[in-house]
Amino acid sequence: MANKYIVRRPIKNTVSQVVGYEILYHGENTLYGDEESEQAKETKVNEFAVADTIYSFLTQNSERVKGSLNFMTFTTTLLMKKVPHLFEKEDLVIQIDDSVIIHPLAMHFVQMFKKEGYRIAVNDFQFAPRYVSLIDQIDYIKLNFATMSDTSLRNLIEIANGMGKHCVGYNIDSEELYQKALSFGVTELEGDAVAEKLASQAHDSSYLQSSFFQLLTAVTKAEPDVGEIEGIISRDATLTYAILRVANTVQFATRNRTTTVHQAIMNMGMTQLQQWIYLLCACNDQGELDPFFEEFLKLSFMRANFCAALLSHTNKVPISKNDAYLMGMFSTLDYLIDAPLEESLAQVSISDDIKNALLKWSGPAGALYALMTSYENAEWDNVNKLCEMLGIAPNLLTTLYFECMEQAEEVWKNINRMSGETEN
Repeated sequence: MANKYIVRRPIKNTVSQVVGYEILYHGENTLYGDEESEQAKETKVNEFAVADTIYSFLTQNSERVKGSLNFMTFTTTLLMKKVPHLFEKEDLVIQIDDSVIIHPLAMHFVQMFKKEGYRIAVNDFQFAPRYVSLIDQIDYIKLNFATMSDTSLRNLIEIANGMGKHCVGYNIDSEELYQKALSFGVTELEGDAVAEKLASQAHDSSYLQSSFFQLLTAVTKAEPDVGEIEGIISRDATLTYAILRVANTVQFATRNRTTTVHQAIMNMGMTQLQQWIYLLCACNDQGELDPFFEEFLKLSFMRANFCAALLSHTNKVPISKNDAYLMGMFSTLDYLIDAPLEESLAQVSISDDIKNALLKWSGPAGALYALMTSYENAEWDNVNKLCEMLGIAPNLLTTLYFECMEQAEEVWKNINRMSGETEN
């Protein structure tokens, strides 16, 4: 029996703003969507298994996917079990593929959900009669840029745009495909290069290249010097403002409000301070979050917590929880600092195990790092192999992943809330 996983991947518009997430899942089936299955009976059994997998997960965790637009592919069984009703219609895009389109009963449910106000997306849309007949029901057309020809892509996007449909290019995994998708006129993009594109927006910040990097170096020393940290923050008005704002959130607040940098450092503690550094770098001199940083920094924060959480469930990676946290946090350092990752890591006091994991993906720590990235990328075979190697129960991953995601969202909510309170 295969394991059950679920992960979210961002979908962004052409100016790198996140508009939603695709929910990728892997359940007890191995045959769903496989047209070459040897036995239809076995396919049917496994389709019900994946329905139960997703139904049970969303029943227990539906609160964690509220408040954002979620793109989720539904099988006929999932539609018949009315799983979309676990989502508010404002939070869900129902994705379907050819296996649903050719099923008359499934299309009855698609039309029902459309009438109720849910949005519909079609994976790998084609201008075949069975697709064209559904055009009025469709809000999003998804096109695979890794497999479709340029001619087909151009024609489909041009017609879709003319009809007012959203056109989502997915598997945008290289700079070449990213530029092609933009030139062809897609409205949304999904893939590895899309996240990298957001990251590249961060390079021009002098704030990150001066005070922030000095602060990173200071807080990650083997024996951090509170006086040095206080001096770096106190020399920078934006950092002083940011740390005082954070120190007075509900999470860190004491009976008396924190009014000095020294008080803020002592109240937060070094571990919490390390966690907040990446978040604070998003604040400019007006105390507002730069939209280009927001989603990228949430990813850094979540990765750090995810690595630390994974470490707690294995005894085969001889590093500390703090090292695991830093490994996740520094996994995006080459996008935040205008320098090669190897050069940046040389200036930070972290263990060789972590450096080798980040630079070479080597050693037990490298396996832990690979597990984190494989889960993010929905590479389920790799996930299963790495879980076995590390002795981590695969059925824990989804819960850990969503707990870390929820924590990152909550932290960001606190920052936004405090920003609003300051403005008022």
